[in-house]
This record gives sequence, structure tokens and C-alpha cells, in this order.
Amino acid sequence: MRTALVTGADRGLGLALTKRFAGQGWHVFAGSYLPDWPELREAAAAHAPHITIVPLDIASDTSVAAARESVAVIAPRLDLVVNNAAVSSAVKDRTIHEKQDYSELMRLYDVNTLGALRVIDAFLPLVAPSDMKRLCFVSSEAGSVSRCERESWYGYCMSKTALNMAVKHLFNMLRPQGYTFRLFHPGWMRTYMSGVKNTEGELEADDVAAAALAYFTRQRGRDLAGIADEDRLVMRDWRGREWPW
Repeated sequence: MRTALVTGADRGLGLALTKRFAGQGWHVFAGSYLPDWPELREAAAAHAPHITIVPLDIASDTSVAAARESVAVIAPRLDLVVNNAAVSSAVKDRTIHEKQDYSELMRLYDVNTLGALRVIDAFLPLVAPSDMKRLCFVSSEAGSVSRCERESWYGYCMSKTALNMAVKHLFNMLRPQGYTFRLFHPGWMRTYMSGVKNTEGELEADDVAAAALAYFTRQRGRDLAGIADEDRLVMRDWRGREWPW
């Protein structure tokens, strides 16, 4: 049985991915930050024994280390890790002409960028024995410098740009060791990024999860120039389109 870790699995894309992985027979370790949110518990009961809920706050070194130990007791390896957990902010629309909340900007960076790095740092020894070694990261078009048109959203956009750079560093080190990478832009979804559900989004999380699951699990072949595609780090969206950095 293949094994996966999904962070931010309580709701939105993380929950939808967890259910889809389980539906395909994977054993999913579902990182949970919201113990009182009922949907993940309901999914675990419906898909037993394929979902194991693991308390996980990716902004906490202690929580990430404890989650690693919990997973290691059950599974000798992880085949795939999905770094999905992320946050936005209620004050994201403030421009430079308005007062900035720098503690809030740091919170976004700590979760969206350093959180993913914490997870890889902690769980890499469990991924190492796998023949798949798949590291997946949910990023955003908001992190694209060349496509940037916003005049605010400082914390979120900068944190996603920094995440992309962190993934590139990991790729440079780990790709020669057999690790494979997937960087994903999910589009504008109806999820809870700011703590309340965004009802104005264009996409349902479950539809995006179907595309993400296919991208995260499939093997990549060669590009039109005949170059092995696994040796090229790219960001693709839910339609399979490549996005610029």
C-alpha cells in the first residue's frame, strides 16, 4: 500500500486530496490543525482504515517533530508528501499607503514558506526508503514574479515566491538523489484561506483535487526536446499548464 502525508487536511483542498488518495487505496496520514472541525473525522470513518489523523501545526517545530514520530510508529516509509497547508490574511488588501501589520506578514511567511521546509526537514528520513520519493508543494500564481499584477497582498505573495525558491533549493539537492517534485498552482478555489469560506472563487476544491492527484501521482516522461521531465522543476496549474516563475 502506498503511503502519503497531506498537511492542512482538515478542509478545502487538503481534505479533498485526503479523501481521493484514500479512495484509490493509499494510506493517508492527514495533518490536522483544527481538531474541532468535524469533516476530517467523518472522512476517516468513511474511509477506514485508509486515513490516519495526525495532529500537525506546521508553524511549530515541536508539533512537526511529534507528527513525524507518530507516523514513524505506523509506517516504515512515506512515498509522497503533499505540502498543502497555508494561510492568507484578513488584512491582505492593504497597500503601501496603509498601515502594515508586520506580525501578520511574518505569520504568513512562517506558515506558507517555513512550514513546508519544516515538514520536509522532519519527514525526509521517512521518504528516503521509498522508490517514489515524491515531494509535492501547493504554491500559487501569486508567487510568480513575472506574472505579478497585484498592488497589495504582500505577505501571501512574498511567502509563495519564497516557497518556490525553497523548492528550487530542495530540487537542486535532492533530485540527484532520486527525489521527484511536483509544484502546483490550484487556481482560485472556494476554500477557507482567510479563516472563512470564500464563496467567490471559481473552482471547487474537489475538482481541483482530482487534477492535483493526477499530477502528483503520475510519472513524467520527456519534453519535446527529449529531456527527462523529472529533471526540470516546473509549476503547473489544475489544467496542466506551465506557469512562469
